[in-house]
Amino acid sequence: MRKRHVVVLTDDERAAPEQQEAGPLTRRRRYRAQILLRADQGDTDEEIADEVGVSVGTVANVRRRFAAGRLDSALHDRPRPGAKPVLDGKAEAIVIATACSPVPEGRATWTARMLADRLVELQVVEGVSEDTILRVLKKATSSRGRRGRGAFPRA
Repeated sequence: MRKRHVVVLTDDERAAPEQQEAGPLTRRRRYRAQILLRADQGDTDEEIADEVGVSVGTVANVRRRFAAGRLDSALHDRPRPGAKPVLDGKAEAIVIATACSPVPEGRATWTARMLADRLVELQVVEGVSEDTILRVLKKATSSRGRRGRGAFPRA
């Protein structure tokens, strides 16, 4: 079967993965370098996949990425888009401090909605979801005032 994306490395391109393969690399970059070097030698996708320990689809994807953008795009991931965090470290500290503070009158514990509303009231953020508050509390292993281990353990 004829290869759709043939990998032919120049001398400079061949030297880069060999040098990177010897140094400290993430597992993903290491196997991508191995795939490119083996593909340049003319090995089949199945042989490369067996030797490197990845799927045949991964080998084909690395070949395709090399054909589209040469060495750099084959070895490195593109930057991934993502939203900036709603709460920074200072705001997270305020959430935890508020959760550890005395509960408002008439309530047994702080709820995530109450904490979110309190952050808006204190003008820390314009708006925040309950899920974000719960994620912060989970990171701090908070108990929101209940007995047990957490951000505010009771003696």
